[in-house]
Amino acid sequence: MYHLLREEPDDRWEVEALYDLCFAPGREALSSYRLRDGVPAVRDLCHVARDGDGILAGAVRFWPVRVGESGVEALLLGPIAVHPTRQGEGLGGLLMEQGLSRAREAGWSRVMLVGDAPYYAKFGFLPLRGVQMPPPTNRDRVLGIGDWAEVTGDVTPWRH
Repeated sequence: MYHLLREEPDDRWEVEALYDLCFAPGREALSSYRLRDGVPAVRDLCHVARDGDGILAGAVRFWPVRVGESGVEALLLGPIAVHPTRQGEGLGGLLMEQGLSRAREAGWSRVMLVGDAPYYAKFGFLPLRGVQMPPPTNRDRVLGIGDWAEVTGDVTPWRH
């Protein structure tokens, strides 16, 4: 049994250690991190999963971005990770489904990510053909869910 809790500031380094464990070295050099630089995550949508002993088992974060010349608002999902010893238990799906549900409840109509299309298709994500992430991003891995009709252009950092 897991407890899904909002990520708090005190969780930061533990979550970062999980991401370091689950992703390749140099993960912060990816183009998606350029969209996050200097932009706070959407705190109410960032969650951790802890087991009954309080041990971190997984985490997900969401970041606001803009798309196209008109600056259409969207969420960038990620990173999402499950500790290797907890993988295969459905925890990633639970984090994903809860995160998407809460994003909808908060009024976000578009969520995108960079990831494996066959895996994320089971959550409803489809390729976003007209949306360009900063290079070097494989276009086949740019996926979205929600109201993406007529939304095209470059993904840029959220700036007010």
